[in-house]
Amino acid sequence: MRQILTILLALSVFGLRHHHAQASDWGCEVLLCAASDNPSWHGVESCHPPMERLITAMKRPGFSWPTCPEGEAGKPGYDRYADCPTGWQPAVGDQNGSHERSKELSRCSRTVSICNGRTPRRFHSDRQEITRDGVTREYSGRNSCEYREYVDRSLRTQPYYFDINSAQDGTTERHYFDLRH
Repeated sequence: MRQILTILLALSVFGLRHHHAQASDWGCEVLLCAASDNPSWHGVESCHPPMERLITAMKRPGFSWPTCPEGEAGKPGYDRYADCPTGWQPAVGDQNGSHERSKELSRCSRTVSICNGRTPRRFHSDRQEITRDGVTREYSGRNSCEYREYVDRSLRTQPYYFDINSAQDGTTERHYFDLRH
């Protein structure tokens, strides 16, 4: 938060709120607006011109993100999927139910142990997938004490992010944002 205040101060000192801002000024405006959490940039009227300019520019060939060297954030990242629930790990997902694996980590998975000192459970086949309530279970082997569960990962409403470094304490703070009009 302190880094955002530093950026805000720099923007006001250099007069970056004017409509005739240069390219690096625009990058700082984008960074500042994207880092706005409550409200998001959508709720800050002065953020509409630089963010709408960004959205328009992204549609053009050869687009390059405007940067703000003073903010030490560089170009943003993109993380399409939300974090997995506690105890679950990101996993490679199915493509359209065809069981061909995509390279995207579009599912969450966890291993479930079911024996707890008892005899392994006997299954009808070597590999069985059962889907209930959005959870897919895969059993490996006819006798097993474990199976894997998979659920689809939710999509983020704010998939873009900036990692903003703090010069004071060396920490990094991630700020997610969206680019919807």
